[in-house]
Amino acid sequence: MNIRAIEKSRKWGYIFRIYYNGEKFDSFDEIKNKRSVKGEFKRVMNSLEFSWAKGIQQAGRTDAKVSAENNLLYVSSEFQGEFSQIIKKFNEELKGDIFIKQVYKTLPNLVFPDLIERREYIYRYPKKRIKESVERIEARIKELSGRYDVSKFTDKKGQELKEKIREVEITYNKGILRFVGNSFMPKQVRSMSGYILTGKIEILAGKYLTLQNVDLKQELTDILIDNVMDLDIEFVEKIEITRDKKLYIFYVSRENKGKVIGKNGANIKRLRDIYGDIVIKEI
Repeated sequence: MNIRAIEKSRKWGYIFRIYYNGEKFDSFDEIKNKRSVKGEFKRVMNSLEFSWAKGIQQAGRTDAKVSAENNLLYVSSEFQGEFSQIIKKFNEELKGDIFIKQVYKTLPNLVFPDLIERREYIYRYPKKRIKESVERIEARIKELSGRYDVSKFTDKKGQELKEKIREVEITYNKGILRFVGNSFMPKQVRSMSGYILTGKIEILAGKYLTLQNVDLKQELTDILIDNVMDLDIEFVEKIEITRDKKLYIFYVSRENKGKVIGKNGANIKRLRDIYGDIVIKEI
């Protein structure tokens, strides 16, 4: 962790845990003259005076009409305020098409997709369309679960990817297929669902697919930032800490910054002897 770089930067990273109804959008990524998840997120957040310099990174990119119960969007921003009113106004504006569930603060300029531990999808195909027996479905699930080259379960775009090895765990319960893995090729889940439920390798409709959950790697969980409510230090107006408790962030006014640091850094050295790494931020 580069303490000096964090001190110098005006940006923080923000992770938005969101729900969205895929049937309300033409795409996930921004496409001109199309209604997209990213496009609507960007439009409404900008209207609420929350902005960022670069693009939006995501934990999972979903196809057209695919919904998400939990997906994560990550941006780096100079925003320093509170999110309660922003979340409320955003959710009112989008009326459930997209819904912000939670916002996490972390470090800026991360390569976000690399910090995702696993993704979980569920496929709810209408029972009247399932012609195969449970026994045959379970046999195909056993056949497809594991680590191997899954490239026959993707589209032309996926065939062009260099890395074709994926590991997937598949289960079936009460008519619902569940897929868990670190990463998936384009259309992989929908194609595997077609094979499992119909016996043919076909890409089933996206509207029955949901990105159910996304788990962060421990290295990212460790650098999520929380408020510290039970610590009072003279001239420090606000304190935050990373979840691994290895970094404190002290927020001070410009006129009090010198008092916190002390002559020749004496005060801050004493504080670091007590608390470990500390970043001083002006507010």
